[in-house]
Amino acid sequence: MANAFHIPIADYKSIYSVDDVERAMEESSSRGNDSLNSLYQKMRQAGGIRYIVKPSSEEGLDSLYENAPNFSEVIDDLRKQLALAVSGNEPVNFTPILLLGEPGLGKTHFARSVAKALGTHFEFISMSSLTAGWILSGASSQWNNAKPGKVAQSLVNGEFANPLVALDEVDKCGGDARYDPMGALYGLLERDTAMHFRDEFIEVEMDASHILWIATANDESAIPEPVLNRMNVYVIDRPCGEGAVKIARAVYRDILSEHNWGFPEEPEEEVMAMLSEIPPRDMKKLLMDAFGNATLERRNHLLAKDLDIKRLARRQSRKIGF
Repeated sequence: MANAFHIPIADYKSIYSVDDVERAMEESSSRGNDSLNSLYQKMRQAGGIRYIVKPSSEEGLDSLYENAPNFSEVIDDLRKQLALAVSGNEPVNFTPILLLGEPGLGKTHFARSVAKALGTHFEFISMSSLTAGWILSGASSQWNNAKPGKVAQSLVNGEFANPLVALDEVDKCGGDARYDPMGALYGLLERDTAMHFRDEFIEVEMDASHILWIATANDESAIPEPVLNRMNVYVIDRPCGEGAVKIARAVYRDILSEHNWGFPEEPEEEVMAMLSEIPPRDMKKLLMDAFGNATLERRNHLLAKDLDIKRLARRQSRKIGF
């Protein structure tokens, strides 16, 4: 029963006006854009009301201290915002977060875990694949093959007004400077302007101010200053010692929770010690191979020899040439 106090509370929030959608439908009817008209029909049928999740306790994030000990500073600050939300019976709101650190630290996994703890939808956007701002904020319906951006898609197709959107590798955006992929973020990361977000394809005002943003990056210098100024930046270090062991244990248990393989909840100490030397991103890959090796030998427990660390190193160092 104690866990019941940490269950998120769902309320309702209007993110767009159906009247605005109907007016836009009338204006667009003469253009003959079937894709746009179909989307308007969907928006009208779904209505503009979405769930908005409110926390019932700041303790809902406590499990992250065990599973992501190198993110403790971030968790500390998030708990403060949850406490304020609980005190005011409000949806959680925090300044957009940038998790800065070397690859493989589990930054994206942490963002996903925060969404799960808050009880909201998780939306992943790979910024390294973005070449133009319209991918986030839509392209004008006057263009061929135009469509809504990922932000509007999440709000229209999803159930939540406050999904957690993870912007992965924001330092690796590419493309033509005339169509800045980061340009849409200048307004979306500011609460006042996000309240009146207008996707260029849909052209209906939407309230995107409740979206929760967590971005990841390896190199701060590659991120435009206007974006950095809108974020709280946290430098994440590689876990070591007991922290690395905690993460390894969490990854091991996460895998077992998804399967019925019959392995014990705790691996042998030697296995855990070897795992703790591996970057968090690679732990799952190594463990999946290890579970397979043990199963082929008709064992339901892992041994140190099941962890093929040398093979993992070869995969990482392999160069692809032409």
